[in-house]
Amino acid sequence: MSVELTISHSRLWWQPEGEDEQPAHWNVSADVWPMTRCADRYRHVADIAVSVADISPELSLLDSIDLGDWSTEFIAETVLDLAKGSLVSELDRRVSQGPERMLILNRVEVQPAWRGHGLAGPLTAAALHRFSQMARLAVCRLSPADFMDAAPDRITAELASLRLGGMLERIGFFLWNGVYVVDLRSTELIDASLEPLERWGPYSGRQDEIAS
Repeated sequence: MSVELTISHSRLWWQPEGEDEQPAHWNVSADVWPMTRCADRYRHVADIAVSVADISPELSLLDSIDLGDWSTEFIAETVLDLAKGSLVSELDRRVSQGPERMLILNRVEVQPAWRGHGLAGPLTAAALHRFSQMARLAVCRLSPADFMDAAPDRITAELASLRLGGMLERIGFFLWNGVYVVDLRSTELIDASLEPLERWGPYSGRQDEIAS
């Protein structure tokens, strides 16, 4: 209950306001609150990295990415109507209205000491919801190739990709033509971010007492 999120965005000192690079890269660090007693080796909990991309007609996502970033290219070509510079119509109807931007979820990494407690989903959901006033949706493209550097073989990489996909679906993402998508204002995302409160909050395990 003492884990806090710190959201940071870096840019060059000489870049004026409003002239950040596109897409803009943000990092979310989950750490045990400094005033909480905790061994230093356990204080850092997780890292989440996202990019905020403009999807308005004036700014093309494909014009702003590295040509070698196949994952981002696939996302753009799947969820965007490149001729109009907007979400494809069917997806547009499934996502709440808001700023014409989307988040690209690049990385979720829970520190080894904190794994096995079901924290990846709630922390990711909480981090993404913090951007709900900045963008309409979040997207993520998963492939076993993303895990090959850390996995001993392709089967392990494929299982890691499936597990992460399952985690995304549990917090409200749905699969759209090979891309995971979530409405940043969805109740599923909010509920997933609060799930640890049901397990470890002050009223966990006291439903019968509360009901009486």
